[in-house]
Amino acid sequence: MIESIGQIALTVGDIDRSIAFFRDTLGLRFLFSAGPTLAFLDAGGVRLMLSAAEGDFTPVSSTVIYFRVSDLGAEHAAMSSRGATFIDAPHLVATMPDHELWMCFVKDPEGNAVGLMEERRARSTTDHEADRPST
Repeated sequence: MIESIGQIALTVGDIDRSIAFFRDTLGLRFLFSAGPTLAFLDAGGVRLMLSAAEGDFTPVSSTVIYFRVSDLGAEHAAMSSRGATFIDAPHLVATMPDHELWMCFVKDPEGNAVGLMEERRARSTTDHEADRPST
């Protein structure tokens, strides 16, 4: 039985440029390199493996990795200040019974879309009551 995702591989054309993007622009923690063609970063406990093109594995712009963030507006501003090129601004995608799903997308150096997502929890009645002044 599958327990969780351990690693995601992303084939890239330029390892150093991609390391710089994911580490410096998106803020992922660099873990290690394995020779000149592989690099590993930590994405909240899931390893992101950047791999140079090899055989049938070539860079394509159809892969989307979605990173969960706690404050989409703040991350959008921070990444923009570090040179990220956004496809769109943070926007509401869906309203669920207990939260709103907000997203925006940025392009990596290979042209892949990278999604940023925030699940904004709905405030409960208790939360609203706590905001009321006491009498």
